[in-house]
Amino acid sequence: MVVPVEPSAERPGTSDLPSGAARAPVDAELHRRLVYGEEAALADAYAAYGVLVHRVATRVTRNRTAAEDVTQEVFAHLWTRPYTFDARRGSLRGWLSMLAHRRAVDWVRGEERHRKATHADETSLRTVPAPGPSPDEAILEQERSLLLHSALARLPLPQQQVVHLAYFAGRTYRQAAVELGIPEGTAKTRLRTALRTLAETLADPPLRGEHP
Repeated sequence: MVVPVEPSAERPGTSDLPSGAARAPVDAELHRRLVYGEEAALADAYAAYGVLVHRVATRVTRNRTAAEDVTQEVFAHLWTRPYTFDARRGSLRGWLSMLAHRRAVDWVRGEERHRKATHADETSLRTVPAPGPSPDEAILEQERSLLLHSALARLPLPQQQVVHLAYFAGRTYRQAAVELGIPEGTAKTRLRTALRTLAETLADPPLRGEHP
């Protein structure tokens, strides 16, 4: 049985409990009751040390929810394995503090591993190269490129110039007009006519073996 974690609320009668060396006989009796499975002993242990355990967990994890979980784990351990406490090695207070610190550190390390694993997964997803084209797709793309260059070569020179500036040099038709020294309307008309011609040519490409 694990008592509810209420670290912020002072338990009734905790201020009357002895402290320091005077607690040794009390802790020894408390430990004996826990070993014999007396559930009230767990409530008494929590009343005496619950706030301390939660404070240690909070200081290490800096996370309220994690501190509550650690506190529950510490008292669950005390309840299920009371024999792991050895009064000859120190006080119950010190042992519970040590256990809380150890569990809290484990939580922090687990969170750090989780963050690193998540970051590594995100990085690997970002760096996975896009699949390349299949052999058939590569051949088709090459043929399209050849057809496009062939169609461009058959355009009148004024239309070739405006297409080159607009689609290969990244200019707007207004910028192309300035560079070519022609009116904007003329540049726009040449570009529109060229694109229409290219679209028609690519939609109905010449048969293989035919020369432009």
